Amino acid sequence: MATKDKDKDKNKEKPDRKSGGGGATGDSGGGKSRARRQSTEAVVRPPHSGIGRPVPPPRLREQYRRTVKPKLMAQFGFANAHQAPTLTKIVINCGVGEAIKQPKVLDKVVEELAIITGQRPVRRRAKKSIANFGLREGQEIGAAVTLRGARMWEFLDRLVSVAIPRIRDFRGLATRSFDGRGNYSLGLKEQLIFPEISYDMVEQVHGMDVTFVTTATRDDHALALLRELGMPFRTEQDKTQAVRSRGAAVAAH
Repeated sequence: MATKDKDKDKNKEKPDRKSGGGGATGDSGGGKSRARRQSTEAVVRPPHSGIGRPVPPPRLREQYRRTVKPKLMAQFGFANAHQAPTLTKIVINCGVGEAIKQPKVLDKVVEELAIITGQRPVRRRAKKSIANFGLREGQEIGAAVTLRGARMWEFLDRLVSVAIPRIRDFRGLATRSFDGRGNYSLGLKEQLIFPEISYDMVEQVHGMDVTFVTTATRDDHALALLRELGMPFRTEQDKTQAVRSRGAAVAAH
């Protein structure tokens, strides 16, 4: 009987670990929850400096109407002005494979795409499950933005004038990325080429695919359109210079 009473007294003196009320454990749990709440809070941004001012027309759209369109009609012999090819939309797509295990990575990608394009992206979901990748159907694995109208022209202007010249070791865009129906696809390796993205706010470098959808039915018409709009395509002279520079580098080693 004496041993049973001693066991009961020992059980009463043991603290309850599941309650979490004991000193250091309770404080650490509260600190983690507070940090989690702070990380999930939305970032408050200051108001845009252009609020209340009239929106100027896109510079590149005016250039297309005044210069590019008449030049294309004369080059290909179009009798009707509606036959001249033009841009319909620009689609920016970004796949995030890390979002399978880290969903917060996709939130940052969506935020950066919204800053670059000025439009809220749409989250893309997986169409089917792939067991080898740990992917389930309906899981969010990417984001996409479709630009039309003034935002489309403004994005193209910034891409051609500011972003593409900031690419490291840039030697021109390839002309083999047309799909045979007048549409062109371009791959960007990092989002840091856009001046809207600060290096300090980037947590992970990611690329994106940019697709230019035009009304052209032939690739040569779309190539002429994009080249007149300022897309720096690689020429045959650039290719020969690149081959010579590679040969000289190999010979030096």
